[in-house]
Amino acid sequence: MWDRPDPLNRLADALQAAAWLLLLLGAAHYVIHLPIFPLREVRIMQPPRHVAVDELSAVAKGLQGTFFSVDLAAARAAFERLPWVRAATVRRQWPDRLEVALEEHAPVARWGSNGLVNTRGEVFQAAFDGVLPVFSGPEGSAKEIAIQYEYFRTGLAAIGRAPVDIQVSARRAWRLRLDDGMVLELGREHVEARLARFVAAYRYTIEPLKRRIEYVDLRYANGFAVRIPGLGVETPPAKREKGTA
Repeated sequence: MWDRPDPLNRLADALQAAAWLLLLLGAAHYVIHLPIFPLREVRIMQPPRHVAVDELSAVAKGLQGTFFSVDLAAARAAFERLPWVRAATVRRQWPDRLEVALEEHAPVARWGSNGLVNTRGEVFQAAFDGVLPVFSGPEGSAKEIAIQYEYFRTGLAAIGRAPVDIQVSARRAWRLRLDDGMVLELGREHVEARLARFVAAYRYTIEPLKRRIEYVDLRYANGFAVRIPGLGVETPPAKREKGTA
């Protein structure tokens, strides 16, 4: 090989090209880290509903680097660590700005006593003093409850009521507490059909009583049992369905 000029020339050209490439990369690295390309502005594209302005300012001030060298993935992760931020998108905008789009959690309910549930059925931790229904159930059941909540809310609106507390037991039995204090026991099976039956019968059974209803057991084949405070005797209208709870 050493006595063949063509291969040696090609090798020399390749080495020269590699040297120039390394030189250019080094120069580019040096230039983009120069203070002549500072990051002057971090712009939040939409006014936040829940995220505090001082929290956003603290994240923006903590970003390191110039316009070219700032780590976009690290910046995105920093914004997504804020309690109300579900997701963030960060992009450069020439010549000296970062633009940040935030997707905030939209709370639909409280999760027990120590969390919130968003419209996607995801549990998150944040401070919120507004009035929300309460969900409780086994770990991982928040999404299922959020889906059912929409059905319950829509169905009960027909009789002017709303669910304020939805519980699912470890055995997957459903119980609702309504805004007037009434508790509906729905059990594990035919939950939607049982609620629909109650709503359909409400106007000519519950409403005419003009009494506070404490508890309604809907786990019966052809009716439901009602508990009225102050009455000593309760007579179920039908036999309870076998094997239901």
